[in-house]
Amino acid sequence: MGGRSLDEDELLRQAREGGLDAYAELLHLHQDAARRLARFLCGSDGDDATQEAFVKSWSSLSRYRGDAPFRSWLLRIVANESRNRVRASGRRRQYELRLAADRTSGEAAPSPEVAALERERRTRLLEAIDALPEHLREVVVYRHLLELSEAETADLLDAPAGTVKSRLSRALDRLRAELAEPVRDGRESDG
Repeated sequence: MGGRSLDEDELLRQAREGGLDAYAELLHLHQDAARRLARFLCGSDGDDATQEAFVKSWSSLSRYRGDAPFRSWLLRIVANESRNRVRASGRRRQYELRLAADRTSGEAAPSPEVAALERERRTRLLEAIDALPEHLREVVVYRHLLELSEAETADLLDAPAGTVKSRLSRALDRLRAELAEPVRDGRESDG
């Protein structure tokens, strides 16, 4: 059953017996990943999608077979709810990522110029990710932005690990090509 801890197994057992407090504690273990995933997939509706997915997961807990880690099962529900919201709204997906902002650093604050360049790089990266076909975009988001394992990504995508590897490779090749274009800053050499 994967790498679940004994505590998670016990919480899951209690939740399956109707223990709402145990289920709330179980969700708490995975809520950060669930919220990040929902925000990546449906933008500002991410928190609502996460809450709705948590409610749906509670009502379908009896169908959890345990053949995949609970986290993967839960994140699949979050991903499906997020996709459904995007489709239902008819809006173009908007990422509200802050790639560097999510990672704290002990370094001093960058200069305004460096911060502006970093924002521009992030914007270009997010636009490039957003332009990928959905099957490539999802694998990049799961593996690199959510930092899920290859196995978790394969489970969420309901695809073999080899498919995940090949999609990720194609997606990264496309991103490298897209982002390799030099940014012109108006300073041409007088060579």
